[in-house]
Parts: sequence; C-alpha cells; structure tokens
Amino acid sequence: MAINLQKGQKIDIGLSKISIGLGWDPNEGTGQDFDLDASAIMINSDRKLLGENYFIFYNNLKSPDGSLEHTGDDPTGGNSDGDDDEAIKVDLSKIDASVQEILFVVTIEDFERRKQNFGQVRNSYIRIVDDSNGQEIAKYELDEDFSIETGVEFGRLYKRNNQWKFEASGIGYRADLGFFLEKYYSGEIIK
Repeated sequence: MAINLQKGQKIDIGLSKISIGLGWDPNEGTGQDFDLDASAIMINSDRKLLGENYFIFYNNLKSPDGSLEHTGDDPTGGNSDGDDDEAIKVDLSKIDASVQEILFVVTIEDFERRKQNFGQVRNSYIRIVDDSNGQEIAKYELDEDFSIETGVEFGRLYKRNNQWKFEASGIGYRADLGFFLEKYYSGEIIK
C-alpha cells in the first residue's frame, strides 16, 4: 500500500530502480493550453549542479551516467488521462558518486505571456513507483494554493549514510526553468 506523504515528510527508498511520476490538471476555461515541464537537477555536496548534462529536462532526456531518463515532454498535459503527465526513470545504482541530491521541479513554460501560475493548476502530485512491479510506493499531493508561483520543487531524492531517501518538498517559486539552472550552476563543468 502506498504512503501518502505530507509536506516535509521523508522516507527511505530501499530500491534501486524507480520512476518519479509527476501529474497535474490545468483548470478549465483558462483560455490557453498549459505546458508544464518536469525536470531533475543532480547536485553535489556543495549544492551545485555537476554539469549542464546533469540537468535533465525536455531538451536533455538522459544523464551522462545513465541513471536518469526523462520519458519525454507532454506540451499540453492532455496525454495523461489521469496518469502521470511526465515521468523520470531513476536507477540509483548508476548515479555518479558525486551526486548527493536530485531535485524534481515542475515549471510553467511561457507563463508570462500566457499569464499562468500554479494557482490555475489542480491535482498536482509527485509519486514514486517501483519499476520492478509497477506499484506506487509513495505519493505527495500538493494541496497548497501556489497563486503566484510558476515553478515548484515537488520533491527530492537525497543520500544520507549511503542510503537514498525521498522528501516531499512543495516549495514554490516565481521562476522559470532558467532560474533553477542558474541557482545550482557553478559556472564550471565538472564532468
């Protein structure tokens, strides 16, 4: 049975192959399609991105170490039909030893021109699925009203004492994808 996580709650993963599924439903009648984008940011102990190729998103679908693979962009959110809108497959056994944390964020593409924010999105969630049997092991449903935010850190995987754990974050930002890249980018390519 899956665990329903609360904001800030942490769990042990205990698996090596998982999928991180992210889902959302735009409110009806907003006038334009919503293009929400899931991304993963692989950072080291200094909380810096290992390198540009460790920023996994719709234009960089796979990490150099082969541990993360984005299943592809859903530009309208219309492909999910109640399932995950976007997913990132994770093989924790392949993660570069320098990676201490992986942040999972969702941003709204072109939010300024379309005048969109997460207050116009409902049923947002992040979930962890065991790839060996397809069973959901944990889910965090964002129940806050992010009325001005345009980017949300849904959750994070992090390593403590050589064990991977997951924390439900739910931290909103008034920002786009570039903000997250800039926030964690050290200016040098490590790998």
